[in-house]
Amino acid sequence: MSKKTANDNTSFKKGDFIVYPAHGVGRVTGVEKDTVAGFDIEVYVVAFEQDKMVLRVPTAKATQSGMRSLSSDKIVKDALKTLKGKARVKRTMWSRRAQEYEAKINSGDLISIAEVVRDLHRGEDQPEQSYSERQLYESALDRMIREVAAVENIDHDTARDKLSKSLLAKAA
Repeated sequence: MSKKTANDNTSFKKGDFIVYPAHGVGRVTGVEKDTVAGFDIEVYVVAFEQDKMVLRVPTAKATQSGMRSLSSDKIVKDALKTLKGKARVKRTMWSRRAQEYEAKINSGDLISIAEVVRDLHRGEDQPEQSYSERQLYESALDRMIREVAAVENIDHDTARDKLSKSLLAKAA
């Protein structure tokens, strides 16, 4: 295990896209000094356009909180390959599966998110999803679209089309 130093977290700078596990893709809009409970701390100011939200993440806790750079091209390729795989639906109660899907989505890991999209995707010939299945599917798909769009520097519609093609490729 590599030794962490205080400077490990200075890798994010203004304008960088990042992934924050609970919120998806955001953009660092600056690094500021704040005073919290009498302590001076340095924070990343991260804007999440889709949620109209700004998050302030202490630079010293960024990595610990799960904040990371966008996925590499290889991880995006692997995630798209995951979408083409056969759905793996466990025969456990929906509430347990829903919790597992939610945990995968909030992990911020693109491959795990792709697994949720793959497992909850319904083709034209398959039965309708329940409301909660649809919510989880849309949430995972949205997270994936945002990251693929940011990594490949394409718009959301183009990213959505790319994911749809991968999902349809598994049906063929």
